[in-house]
Amino acid sequence: MAIHQKPAKTPNKTHNGAKSQVLRLAQQNWEAGVKYAKSGDWPKAQAAFDQAVRGQPRDALYLLNLARAQMKNGDIKDAHLTAMKVVSQEPDNVIALEIACECLNQQNRHAESVVLMQQLPEHVARSTRYYQLLGESLFNSNQHEKAISALFEALGRDIDHVLSHYRLGLSFNALGLKPEAIECFRTALALGMGPGDLAAQGLLTFIEREICSWQHAKTDLVVLRGLAARLPADSKAWASVFAHVTVTDDAQEHLRVARSCARFQARLAEPLPPLASRALGERLRVGFVSADFHQHATAILMAEVFEHLNADPRFEVVMYSHGPEDGSPMRDRLKLACAKFVAVEALSDLQVAQMVREDGIEVLVDLKGHTRSGRLGIFGHRPAPVQVSFLGFPGTTGAEYMDYFIGDAIVSPLEHADNYSEKLALMPRCYQPNDRQRAKPQPCTREEVGLPRDALVLCGFNQPFKLSPEVFDVWCRMLRQLPGSVLWLLQWNDQSPPQLRAEAEARGVDASRLIFAPRVGPKEHMSRLALADLFIDTWPCNGHTTASDALWAGVPMVTYAGNTFASRVAASLLTDVGLPELVTTNLIDYEAKVMQLATDLVQRQTIRDQLVHARETAPLFDSHSYTRDFGQLLWAMAERWSQGLPFDHISLIDGTAP
Repeated sequence: MAIHQKPAKTPNKTHNGAKSQVLRLAQQNWEAGVKYAKSGDWPKAQAAFDQAVRGQPRDALYLLNLARAQMKNGDIKDAHLTAMKVVSQEPDNVIALEIACECLNQQNRHAESVVLMQQLPEHVARSTRYYQLLGESLFNSNQHEKAISALFEALGRDIDHVLSHYRLGLSFNALGLKPEAIECFRTALALGMGPGDLAAQGLLTFIEREICSWQHAKTDLVVLRGLAARLPADSKAWASVFAHVTVTDDAQEHLRVARSCARFQARLAEPLPPLASRALGERLRVGFVSADFHQHATAILMAEVFEHLNADPRFEVVMYSHGPEDGSPMRDRLKLACAKFVAVEALSDLQVAQMVREDGIEVLVDLKGHTRSGRLGIFGHRPAPVQVSFLGFPGTTGAEYMDYFIGDAIVSPLEHADNYSEKLALMPRCYQPNDRQRAKPQPCTREEVGLPRDALVLCGFNQPFKLSPEVFDVWCRMLRQLPGSVLWLLQWNDQSPPQLRAEAEARGVDASRLIFAPRVGPKEHMSRLALADLFIDTWPCNGHTTASDALWAGVPMVTYAGNTFASRVAASLLTDVGLPELVTTNLIDYEAKVMQLATDLVQRQTIRDQLVHARETAPLFDSHSYTRDFGQLLWAMAERWSQGLPFDHISLIDGTAP
C-alpha cells in the first residue's frame, strides 16, 4: 500500500500564531507517519497519522494515509470509516473510494462495495485499480457477467495484473465456462501469483477434473502436490482445499493445506472476549451455519435431523443462513425446523459472530468448511465456546479455532487423529444423517430414461471431478470384460460427455456404451436410479450423498476405501446399512468384487431385497435414533466446556462421552 505524499505546507502569514502552530504540528506528525510507514512500522505510522488528522480533521491526504495505516494494522472497520470521510467531502476522490471498497470487500460487504463504486461521477476517469476492485466486488456479489466486463477493462489497462486473470477465471467458472476459466488460471500461474499459486493450481487441477480434460492431469497434479509440500509450517495462504481432498489420498497433505487456508480466512478476525465456563441450562443452544439451507444435498441429508432436534425440549436450534433464498419447499421446511432462522448473507463475519454471541449459542456447528461459499472467518472470531465442523466438508478444517470434528469409527477413527486439527467426536454409527421422508423409487422403465432394456447397467453417478484417468482405466477394463454392459453417468456439465467418450474409445470401449443421464428433480432421479444393476464407486473421493441415494434406491454398490475421510465415506454407509462385505481396500479386490456381482444376478437381487428392507430397519436410515445420538454428542461437547475441561476426543462408541 503506497503512502500518499504532498509538498510540505507553508503556513499562511494571515493565520494567527496558534493556528499556524496547529498546521505545523499536523504537518510534522504526517511527515513522521510517512517515515514510519516507509520503515514498515505501521503501528507508529498509524499513531502519527492519527495525530495529524486530529490537527487537520478535513485534510483528505492525512485521512487517506491514516486509512492505509489502519488497513495495514487490521483495523478494517476504522479504515473504512476514515476513507468514507474523504468520500463524503470529495465524491470524485477515486483513491478514497478504492480504499473504502477494499475495506468493504474484506468485511464480506461486497454488495455495498459495488453500490459505492458505481456512485463515482461519470466525468471522473476510472483507474486500473478501480476496475480491479469493481471486478472483485461484482464477482463476490454473484454478478459474474458484470464482473467479467470490469475485469476485462482492468486487463485492458494492465494486461499483466495477475489477480485480474485469476478473478476472471473465477467468474468464468461460476458461469460454467470452464475451458475459459482454465486458460485464465494458466495465465495467472504463468505470470506468477506467489503464495496464490497454490489456490490457482488447485482450481486448475480441479476444473480439469470437472470436465474430464485429462491431457495435463498427471503433470498438474504433480505441480499441485509440490506446491503443497513446500508450504511453510506457518503458512497463511488461500487454497482450494477441496481440490486436494478430492484428488489425493494423503491426509497429512490435506491437513497442511487446510491449516494454511484456515489461517488465511481468519487473518483479520479478532476473537471476541472468551466466555467463562458455566452451568448449562435445561436447553442447549445450538447454532448451525451454512450457505446450503435450501434445495441442496446438505439440506436434504439434515432436514429430518433438524426437525427432530427442534422438537426435542433439550435443544434450541438457530440457523444462520449465508446462502441464497431460493423459494424452495426445502427452504420453507428448514425455516419451520428451528427456533430461529436468520439470513446473514449480507452481514460481515464479525457481525454474524456478534449475533451468535448475543444469541447465547453454546455449540456452533459449521456445515460448509472449505467448500464453495464457506465462511470460516465467522468462527475465527470465536463467537461460541464450542465450535464444531460437520458434514459439509469431508476432512479437517485445519483451523485452530474449530474444536471438534464429527465423524465415526470408519471415516475418522481415533488412530487417524493426527490428521485432524480438531478433536474427534465420533458417532456410534455412520456420521452421515439421512432423511427417511425423501422420495422412494416409483415404477419406471429403462426405455423411459434411455437405457437398453437387457443391458447390464453399471452406474457411476458421482460428479465427474471424482473421476480420474486411473478410475476410468479400471471401469473401461471391466466394460471390455462384460459384453452387453453399459456405463451410466450423470451429465453434470456439457463438456465432460465428449471428453469421456473420446477417453473410452482410446481404451478400446465403444463410445456408444456410455449413456449420460440429464439432471432431473429428486423424485424422478430416485426412480430412475433404481434401474441400475450396480453402483460402482470412485476413489480417492467416494460418493457421499450420491452413495446414500444409491443405497436408498436399492442399488448394490462396491467401494474402494482409502486412507482419508473422503475415501472412506461409502465404507461407513455400507457398514451401517449391513453390507460391509461390499467394502474393498485395494484395487484388485474392488475390480474382483464388481466383476463377481456383475455376473451374479441372484446375489445382486438378494442385496437389492436387503436394501429395500433396510429403508425401514437399517441404522443408516433411522433419523430418529441418529438425532438422539447426535444430540448426545452435542451435549457431551458442551458439558466438557461447562465443567472447565479441555477439549478432548469424544466417542459414543466406547462410552467415553460424559
